[in-house]
Amino acid sequence: MQKKWKIKSTNEELQASLVKELNILPITAKLLINRGLVDIDEAFSFLSPNIKEIHDPNLMKDMDKAVKRVMTAITSGEKMAIFGDYDVDGTTATALLKLFFTELGIDVETYIPERLTEGYGLSTGPVDALAERGVTLIITTDCGVSNFDEVTYASTLGMDVIITDHHMVPDKVPPAVAILNPRQEGCKFPFKGLAGVGVAFNFAMALRTKLREAGHFKAEADMPNLKNYLDLVCIGTVADMVPLVGENRLFVKYGIEVLKKSAREGLKALKAASGVRDESLNTETISYQIAPRINAAGRVKRADIALDLLTTSDPVKAMKLASELDSINCGRQEIERKIYSEAEALLESEQGKKGFVIFSEKWHPGVIGIVASKLVNRYNRPTVMIAIDGEVGRGSGRGIKNFDLLEGIKSCAHLLERYGGHKAAAGFTIRKENIDTFKREFLEALEKNLSDEDLIPEVELDAVVNLDDVDARLISEIERLSPFGISNREPLFCAEDTHIVHTQIVGQKHLRLKVKHKGDPLKAIAFGMGGLHPMKGSGFDLLFRPYFDDWQGRRSLALKIKDVKESSL
Repeated sequence: MQKKWKIKSTNEELQASLVKELNILPITAKLLINRGLVDIDEAFSFLSPNIKEIHDPNLMKDMDKAVKRVMTAITSGEKMAIFGDYDVDGTTATALLKLFFTELGIDVETYIPERLTEGYGLSTGPVDALAERGVTLIITTDCGVSNFDEVTYASTLGMDVIITDHHMVPDKVPPAVAILNPRQEGCKFPFKGLAGVGVAFNFAMALRTKLREAGHFKAEADMPNLKNYLDLVCIGTVADMVPLVGENRLFVKYGIEVLKKSAREGLKALKAASGVRDESLNTETISYQIAPRINAAGRVKRADIALDLLTTSDPVKAMKLASELDSINCGRQEIERKIYSEAEALLESEQGKKGFVIFSEKWHPGVIGIVASKLVNRYNRPTVMIAIDGEVGRGSGRGIKNFDLLEGIKSCAHLLERYGGHKAAAGFTIRKENIDTFKREFLEALEKNLSDEDLIPEVELDAVVNLDDVDARLISEIERLSPFGISNREPLFCAEDTHIVHTQIVGQKHLRLKVKHKGDPLKAIAFGMGGLHPMKGSGFDLLFRPYFDDWQGRRSLALKIKDVKESSL
């Protein structure tokens, strides 16, 4: 697919100032400027983050009410339950609070709904089940803020609800004892971009402080070490694709270090099953190897399997559960491949349109969102896929940079039973008889709001560099900007008129290269670009990020190729 490479301009005076004050390379200074880090103190803090910079959890609205209600429950011996979402964020948040209460010596119930039969968030069936088991306090994780009716129903059964959530807050908020959500009106917590697991972690911090003040712990050593929970916070935060800046960046940066050394049997087993080496742990390996195995349980089976893995202390059980998740994930991948192939066939008659709406009665609703993402990556068109079951369809859509997908779906709200999401991803339910009309109106919205230029993907580059300037110092300074993700994208450079020495296909579809300017060749990998083989000779422009390749105790310089095109020089 044709891509536009756009190189950011540089304020050379500001760049020189950062180089001098921070003792960094000019390229690193440009990376900071490109990310809006132009203040010396702010840039220094970004390069040298400290976990002590996280905010006081008590700044969060209703935190005092939530802590007080749990303290009452602990004192009176009430039965509590953690009710989470079935995705990675909700599962890790549920595991975190479950393990935290266990460490306090308090037994709590857990409940994660089944995606297909119970759906997202609280519902009356699970509320009834928890009430029958004697639960009087429900604490939600990564859900609940949109469940007005269900929270009201719980209160009629004599149950209180504490909501910990991070999704957009509706005008009509549930009548909960407390709502912990930095997005809600009147919340003074400075950072608004927490994942659900981040909100749960802040709740645990505030509760631990109050318990210490109340004399719950006989000694400091008896207090839970919350740093040990950052492995779970890290995984949930990365998987939920929230901005990796501020509080989230601190959680993930320190969480990766905890994850490398994690004593949690489930995570040790999961790393082994995922083929992830500690030296290669980063946001990418979490996103593409660890998180999908946790997520697969909630997508095609039950998230309880992943929750059991994250909370078990039995190494034998952990290995068994990790193996089961790996198997479920393989099954999910096979389902995904089949749906993708069928979707591609449907798109043959849809070319020339500014977006796609496709549907089938054979598709699994838990997988279509992943397939939609792959189709967007290939065609750069807003894509909606609908899995039909009887008279109801479940839709999942993915957007592109120049189109607000949620607004597009909202323009068709009169045809939908329910919907939600954000600019880049959204979901909905729809009656089967309304699908054709939805398709027509949604595509009309695309025609109205998207130009042909909008459909050409744009790649933003940080700088043009010479491959001979790629050295250990540069990569070390780049790594200080990590972890990379949403709102802190990995740096991208352009090397013009390079010489490709050699290419070979590895892993069936990936391309291994050796490239150079005048100096020694650098090894490189281009994932998913095996179709370009063979390539050789001069006159190629490369879009890439340099990195350290650590393998069997040896470290070398390497490039991760993102795009290749013939040079225009």
